[in-house]
Amino acid sequence: MNRGFVVTLAIGVIVALFGLIWALQGFGVLQGSPMSNTTTWSIIGPITVVIGIVISVFSWRKISRK
Repeated sequence: MNRGFVVTLAIGVIVALFGLIWALQGFGVLQGSPMSNTTTWSIIGPITVVIGIVISVFSWRKISRK
């Protein structure tokens, strides 16, 4: 396995998790933050999740081909 693609996969998963946290804060599910119930984070969060998933899928496909 190429170490670079494994690192890229891990980064994609981490980006997706951060996006999920931001989305949940934006939607008001996670309270106690200035980001809670904010429209900005309700938009940025899901976009970040999609970006993280795309990075992970791209990396996973590269790993599984080898």
